[in-house]
Amino acid sequence: MPTEPPAEGDTHTHERTFTPEDVRRFGELSGDTQPIHTDPDEEGRLVVQGLLTATIPTKIGGDLEFLARTMEYDFRRPVYTGERITCEWTTESVEEREDRYEASGTAVCRNEEGTMVMSGYFEGLVWK
Repeated sequence: MPTEPPAEGDTHTHERTFTPEDVRRFGELSGDTQPIHTDPDEEGRLVVQGLLTATIPTKIGGDLEFLARTMEYDFRRPVYTGERITCEWTTESVEEREDRYEASGTAVCRNEEGTMVMSGYFEGLVWK
């Protein structure tokens, strides 16, 4: 278990910049190889797959040993290779049970300009 149990109001952040190689490899794994993910735009960028972008909050969840039951994402703007994305995870509720903590919260990902590119909601648990 993480060193501290989850608590309401906890926040965690993680930053990531996706590369063309990340997009290519994810496309091979997921089968999502549509042209926006394989053919660079006029600035030489690829659009990052939405579910690849969603790995930013799942990295935080993994660090917290959070086991998700529900994850809902709203993809608000495209994410491009070479763009630094910062995700803030906020724990909204925690209920302690005999063998676990049941928790829910939100994740908000923003690009370098501070524009929200993705938001999400999650529910799950952390074992004691």
